Amino acid sequence: MKRESEYGQFCPIAMTAQILTAKWMPLVVRELLCGSQRFSQLQKGLPLMSPSLLSTRLTELEGSGLVVKNPAPSGKGYEYVLTEAGQELRPIITMYGFWAEKWLKKEYTEEELDPSLLMWDIRRNVDGTVFPDDRRAVVQFELSGIKKGQRLWWLLFERGDVDLCLRDPGHDIDLIVSSHIRALTEVWMGRKPLTEALNSETIKLEGKRQDTRDFAKWFSLNFFAHNTA
Repeated sequence: MKRESEYGQFCPIAMTAQILTAKWMPLVVRELLCGSQRFSQLQKGLPLMSPSLLSTRLTELEGSGLVVKNPAPSGKGYEYVLTEAGQELRPIITMYGFWAEKWLKKEYTEEELDPSLLMWDIRRNVDGTVFPDDRRAVVQFELSGIKKGQRLWWLLFERGDVDLCLRDPGHDIDLIVSSHIRALTEVWMGRKPLTEALNSETIKLEGKRQDTRDFAKWFSLNFFAHNTA
């Protein structure tokens, strides 16, 4: 008895689709390609995916030879690392995005405006080297247009690294970024110019002059905001 996902064809497209068309699978691969290796990291990029389904998809990728599961260096938990075959899925997954930006470009629905994904994507793409190594910088994001418990986020810059905090890290705030989630998402995805949003105060910055000036240097936008097919 064949599984529902099996097409029973020798066609290479069918063989690839057998893996990638499973629900959530392209997004799991996306997160792995973006550098997430720990289960908790993958969950941050896939906040609406259940842990059990994520575990199932990772097991399927491992069984297909696309991922290896290694003990974490810390000795706690595991890391999921793409194999060479898994890495070669990059152009396929990337083309999903290029195609959507060309043919499916539409206004984001309220359901698509996900603050968890937005802030996690910002965290992994910003340039932490803008701040000197001897300085700790804290940026507080204040988002409107979403439920109260998801409105405040913090980026902690330290020694070139960037951490995303769901609670106040307890340090002085150097810069406050205030925006409606739709406006920030549109800028992050390259649909609206950052300079226009700043000039119109659709995105408002509060902090020392140098920190407000440096914002555009480290807020480097999503991959698809910079690239076209």
